[in-house]
Order: sequence, then C-alpha cells, then structure tokens
Amino acid sequence: MSEQLWTDQQFDQMSWHDNHVHALRIIEGAHGLGELILDLDYILEWICNAAENKFRIVPATLRFLEVSNLRVSLDYATPAAALGPFSIHAIERQSEGRERYVAQIWKILVNWPKGEIVFEAESFEQRVWGVPVLSESQCLRAEERKRDARAIGPGHIRTSSK
Repeated sequence: MSEQLWTDQQFDQMSWHDNHVHALRIIEGAHGLGELILDLDYILEWICNAAENKFRIVPATLRFLEVSNLRVSLDYATPAAALGPFSIHAIERQSEGRERYVAQIWKILVNWPKGEIVFEAESFEQRVWGVPVLSESQCLRAEERKRDARAIGPGHIRTSSK
C-alpha cells in the first residue's frame, strides 16, 4: 500500500492491528451527524524474522464520515494505566437493517487499555500526513511524527504540533 489515501474500497486489504491512536476528535455536522477523526500511527509493514521485529509506520488521519450513535469506552483506570496513545486491535464493520435504512456499524476494538469505540458511519478515509519511519516499536515518538508537506493533500485536517 503505497497510496497516500485509502477509502472504503481498500477496507478489506487494510489492518489497524496494534496501530496507536494519539488523538480522537469529534466534529459536529448537519442533522445530528458528524465526523470522528483519529490521529494514528499506521503500520504499513511488519518486518518480522527470527532475529528482530521492525515496523514501517507512517502518521495518518483516519476519518469516519456521517457518524451517529457514537459510544466510546476506554478503561485506563482498572489496570492503573498511564495516559498515552491507545492501541487498536481491529476495526470491524457490518451492515445492519434499520426501520428506514441500512446502517454501517463500525466497531474499533481496543487492545490497550481495554475498550471499544462503536458507531454508525457512511464511510471512512485515511490520509497519510507524514513520512514512513522504520521502527522497533509499534508507536512513534513525538519527534518521529513530523509533518511532510508532500504528504498533505486536499481536505487534510491540520492539527497543532507540540
């Protein structure tokens, strides 16, 4: 996957396993709908052999469109976990019939700390905004999450950097 933008058409080829989320943002939209935006480290490639494991990771923005019925559950308290990026186990989607429409139900399963994010959304898009980094860790450090002007395309959501 060398593309800088992924959409629903690539969902079945994508994996978010062990991707770390640094920020979650909710944007109010029209008619009670909105956007759910996750700022994450997307693992492009797992490089595993007997001697070591490395990961090719790129900072990206995962954006769900026309979101409703959002439920967020993240439990940092039970394991007494320090606050930091949470780690995704998987993202699932399924169609479910409603009285007047067919809903796309999305579930983001979180493996650390325990939790999940569940909602209805029309679609998603994921856009790269940094340069790929080869790392021994599955989570980038702040200095590795640098913006790359070449990776920023139309419609990108800019956020402040620390």
